[in-house]
Amino acid sequence: MPTGFEYAPAPESRAVVDIASSYGLFVGGEFVDPADGASFKTVNPATGERLSDVAEAGAADVDAAVRAARRAYTRVWGPMSGAERGKYLFRIARILQERAREFAVLETLDNGKPIKESRDVDIPLAAAHFFYHAGWADKLEYAGLTTSARPTPLGVIGQVIPWNFPLLMLAWKIAPALATGNTVVLKPAETTPLTALLFAQVCQQADLPAGVVNIVTGAGATGQALTEHPDVDKIAFTGSTDVGKQIARTIAGTRKRLTLELGGKGANIVYDDAAIDQAVEGIVSGIYFNQGHVCCAGSRLLVQESVADDVVRRLQRRLGTLRVGDPMDKNTDVGAINSAEQLARITALVGAGEAEGATRWSAPCELPDRGYWFAPTIFTDVSQAHRVAQEEIFGPVLSVLTFRTPAEAVAKANNTPYGLSAGIWSDKGSRVLWTADRLRAGVVWANSFNKFDPTSPFGGYKESGYGREAGRHGLEAYVAAGSED
Repeated sequence: MPTGFEYAPAPESRAVVDIASSYGLFVGGEFVDPADGASFKTVNPATGERLSDVAEAGAADVDAAVRAARRAYTRVWGPMSGAERGKYLFRIARILQERAREFAVLETLDNGKPIKESRDVDIPLAAAHFFYHAGWADKLEYAGLTTSARPTPLGVIGQVIPWNFPLLMLAWKIAPALATGNTVVLKPAETTPLTALLFAQVCQQADLPAGVVNIVTGAGATGQALTEHPDVDKIAFTGSTDVGKQIARTIAGTRKRLTLELGGKGANIVYDDAAIDQAVEGIVSGIYFNQGHVCCAGSRLLVQESVADDVVRRLQRRLGTLRVGDPMDKNTDVGAINSAEQLARITALVGAGEAEGATRWSAPCELPDRGYWFAPTIFTDVSQAHRVAQEEIFGPVLSVLTFRTPAEAVAKANNTPYGLSAGIWSDKGSRVLWTADRLRAGVVWANSFNKFDPTSPFGGYKESGYGREAGRHGLEAYVAAGSED
């Protein structure tokens, strides 16, 4: 007798996107070769296969990009009216929608995330950010960003983005910068540069003035050259806390502005009156979405003691239904780990959790024999002192702790160097509001998790960084108070 339905393979076609054998840098509206001819390869983390060779920008290339951005800012983009700038952003948003399938396939191939996440989350949200900020471009004076003065752009913005949401993080950075009249030099992560380079083609297709957006690919040295460049007016960085601290030290004492969106160790709090099955779905979304490669992931589950065993049982049963495998299959729930280096970090921290006495449970699933993979994992018997409860793993690993009272839940949730996100599950609105008011987290979700919208600001406290992205608050990071009219 059959015990359930089996899913037939439903692979998305790779034919919808053309991947060039090599890519140059995007500077001054054109693709150019790096000054020293250096390059690196980008690979498909699900298979290990080479996708393309990508130019590696050196200091001279970064300087050329900054100079192109400065020319565009001074001569074209800065003097342009907000209404005209908005037209370009609307055009970019529409092109992203028109080419959404192409972007989704390329994102999945280069990043390893399931195609249904690229298709249904990343690409639509990226387009939405450009639509949203296009609407603000001619209304900045009404946004309440400055007092009794007209907001003015800062100039040239250096932006460094991570590999977990390559196109979406690009949109988070570029859309508000352009809407407020700035020009951009952006460095994508070295393991996921391809959708940024495809976005460069979108800029050409939209007839964006040359130099308004420049994209320099490379690793840490490229990002360092950008953050240290003396003609950059602001740095916007999303990535690890360690690198964020280094950037802050680098620009200390300069005129540069800085916003940082860094690591997290988000608490997902489940009270005994929560709708348990709904909470389990939120827990899965909170930590196993995008293989746990999410800075605001709910990687610490705090469950009220009286329902903890029931929640863990239901969660394990739910994880047994997740499909781990080919990210290009539309049925896949959990894709590949982004790189060998990240897989090694996840493996090391999980080993530390076992060595320190926590109990490990991993979903029973067959992992592919090529590429980088890690099964969805739960740790129970976790204490606040365990590394798996304190350090950001950035993988599909959940640590479960318990509490008895709301005050204890808040104390444990706040007992972390991070402060980016949290979730609260309860049937009582008063309990949700009481808890949210006491959590030191930039974003708190109620009976949900990992829900994003361009109108809602995002950012953290403590070692999760400072500044906000999206919404009116995100615009403020890209403007200065101008002179009175």
